[in-house]
Amino acid sequence: MKSPAGIEPDKLVKSEDQTVVVGIGASAGGLEALEQFFKNMPGNSGISFVVIQHLDPPHIGILPELLQRITTMKVIQAIDRIKILPDHVYVIPPNKSMTMRYDHLYLSEPSQPRGHRLPVDIFFCSLANDRKDKSIGIILSGMGSDGSIGSKAIRENYGKVLVQDPLSAKFDGMPRNAIEIVSPDYIAPANELPGKLITFLKIPPGRKPVHPEEKNTQTDLKDVIKLLGQRTGHDFSHYKKTTLSRRIDRRKEIHQIEKVHDYVRFLNGNPLEIDILFKELLIGVTSFFRDKDVWEKLRQDILPGLLNSLPDKHIFRAWVPGCSSGEEAYSLAIILREALEITDPSKVVLFQIFATDLDHNAVKKARKGIFLPGIKEDVSPDRIRRYFSSESEGYRIKSSIREMIVFAEQNVTRDPPFTKLDMVSCRNLLIYMEQDLQKKLISLYHYSLNPNGILVLGTAENTGYQKDQFIELDSRLKIYKRSGFNLPVESIDLPVYQPKKMETKKIINETVENIQVLADQVVLQNYAPATVLVNEKGDIIYITGRTGKYLEPVAGKANWNIHAMAMGGLRNDLPHAFREALKRSEPVVLSNVKLGTDGDNQMMVDVTIQCLKDPIGLHNMLIVVFRDIPEKALVIPGNTRTRISLREKELESELKQTLENLISTREEMQTSQEELESTNEELQSTNGELQSTNEELTTSKEEMQSMNEELQTLNSELQSKVSDLTQVNNDMKNLFNSTEIATLFLDKGYNIRRFTDPVKRLFKLRTTDVGRPFTHIVSNMNYSEFEKHIHQVLNTLAPIETTIETNTDKWFDVRIMPYRTSDDRIDGLVITFVDVTLAKKLEFKLVKANEALKKEKKL
Repeated sequence: MKSPAGIEPDKLVKSEDQTVVVGIGASAGGLEALEQFFKNMPGNSGISFVVIQHLDPPHIGILPELLQRITTMKVIQAIDRIKILPDHVYVIPPNKSMTMRYDHLYLSEPSQPRGHRLPVDIFFCSLANDRKDKSIGIILSGMGSDGSIGSKAIRENYGKVLVQDPLSAKFDGMPRNAIEIVSPDYIAPANELPGKLITFLKIPPGRKPVHPEEKNTQTDLKDVIKLLGQRTGHDFSHYKKTTLSRRIDRRKEIHQIEKVHDYVRFLNGNPLEIDILFKELLIGVTSFFRDKDVWEKLRQDILPGLLNSLPDKHIFRAWVPGCSSGEEAYSLAIILREALEITDPSKVVLFQIFATDLDHNAVKKARKGIFLPGIKEDVSPDRIRRYFSSESEGYRIKSSIREMIVFAEQNVTRDPPFTKLDMVSCRNLLIYMEQDLQKKLISLYHYSLNPNGILVLGTAENTGYQKDQFIELDSRLKIYKRSGFNLPVESIDLPVYQPKKMETKKIINETVENIQVLADQVVLQNYAPATVLVNEKGDIIYITGRTGKYLEPVAGKANWNIHAMAMGGLRNDLPHAFREALKRSEPVVLSNVKLGTDGDNQMMVDVTIQCLKDPIGLHNMLIVVFRDIPEKALVIPGNTRTRISLREKELESELKQTLENLISTREEMQTSQEELESTNEELQSTNGELQSTNEELTTSKEEMQSMNEELQTLNSELQSKVSDLTQVNNDMKNLFNSTEIATLFLDKGYNIRRFTDPVKRLFKLRTTDVGRPFTHIVSNMNYSEFEKHIHQVLNTLAPIETTIETNTDKWFDVRIMPYRTSDDRIDGLVITFVDVTLAKKLEFKLVKANEALKKEKKL
């Protein structure tokens, strides 16, 4: 996957000492999972985190603010070209795509419309390309499949993938799809993932140096290969040891095992680990139209010329060994179709592609032909429209392409190859094999190809020292043509399939305890007429007696249908008789049916066909009874003329019966044809409407799902914000009450907005009075100018302070001020009442004391 268009990264030098970068993908319900993750993640791990979440485009993201409360790491919203630092968390802004290159994050406008965006896949793919084995992808709660393709890219670059346990996720779509596409290194609830992540990082990624005491490492590798062979039946002895060691090291890291010898012991005790290692060795690095230059070269230059040289109605045979989940094979099928369009339109070429792989699960998935929405990054919209149909799971390859391909399990090193091929596409398979096996396969492909056949290898592969077998058509793209040089057959190490020996089943003669059952069997086999039980379609279910004179197996694939097995004239008469028997409850009898002739001898039989209604288990099945006509009945008495006359009558009767059958069949066929034409027209009309409706519903569903994810994310953030505001409200209430200052809030209409508990000492207020006009409330104050001052402050915006007395002999300093919002807007009044009774009384005492002193001085 490439970076979005418009991004021009700075010409930076890639740092040798790179930090580990963890990409976290989440969608609906992801806020809770993110909070659980970062609560349990240390703030000094030395890791950089990048959070990719599906956000509502116009929404102002508050995720950084929410996460900052949980972690001691610095959480910031990413900006274009920002350099990532350890122990920092970077959050994608709304309505942006983000990629990473050389320690910097790059933002761009999304290339896909809303509802079709895959921001997690885009970032994960760029992370995998930039950080390789130091890339880690984490998939948390979310809907859809975003993140699956990116996780696969991380695994292909030897990074690690952790997935939240779907059972613990609010929305399990993203975790389940990621688990289906790749085998995650760890699956656990979000709060347990940090611990496993720290455990992974205790052992540095990549190959570790061999310990001095591990001198027998090669022996241990052979033991691993032996265990793999015993468990899976596949030999990895010619697999490159470096690649094999790298995959083993990966499994050792996960299980915290340091030595290969200890890992061999672990394998011996854990057969399931052998299966996981086998899957690790078969990781399919594939995608649609990978290395686009190769496919374009084939479509424009190579294949049109090859197709033009082929005779009309030629069957073009191609082989894709190591097809993995099918993307390569389907890409080839599409390219062949498009290349044929470039050639002579009148030319007829049929295509047959054989796609094979070792992995049973990969072949099974390839056969389904269903791919996640992420293929839109690799397949153009025009090809999506022409060759795919949209479904709830993603995109399904259309039958016109699917029927070109035959998928099969095959070990290319052991099983016989396909031959008489026009093309072999073996891309990025040889790089995992040692040189001897590479040479063997190159010779095998040379043997399998027709003269001038095409061989396509991966961009990192070549034909080695066997250049006499192939001619280079494009050295950069690794496209070759088979040369005219023919290898001696005896010099080619052709694989020969050796079937497993079947265990001979023991036949156990069961003792027949019931004499009646034995007697019934003798009677049925020797004296009862031959009988066949069939279903409505004529498929034989049960046979009694010997039916060899009436039925015989047909050549080719086994077909146990009575219409196909019937002999002679019986084959012509049975269909009509079957239809009659199904229409009525009485038996239908076919008399004097001639089965065949052998010189002057002929075999005649009467056939009775009865549709069964009882018992329920045989309901609507038919029983066919054969009764031979004795040979004496076939002898025609009288002279020759009489015999001829009787024979003519017999033929006339047969002809009349045949004519009636023909007329009945024609009428039924005509009626059926009319019904089918009418039904076909209705189905075509309905199909068109359904297709149109389906396209509209699919588009609407994708948009609704995207909006739902965004709303879920926004709702989670707002719930967190409401919780914060509730806490702030409680804090403010306690603060006001603790100051013992009576405070009253009024809106512009002089209605009570809020008040503190001490206000109740001055005004007769209850909680239910919030929203009532302040002038309706009775007070204890001797403050006749109160309303006048309130109006004055609201009009002039100048505060007023005064001291008043209450009816209870208390004094208060009253301060009336305008209520200003954060955006400097006047939205009411704030009135505070400070109890100064004690100070006032002291003031009065002081005045009296002063007056008393003055009188004493005068005296």
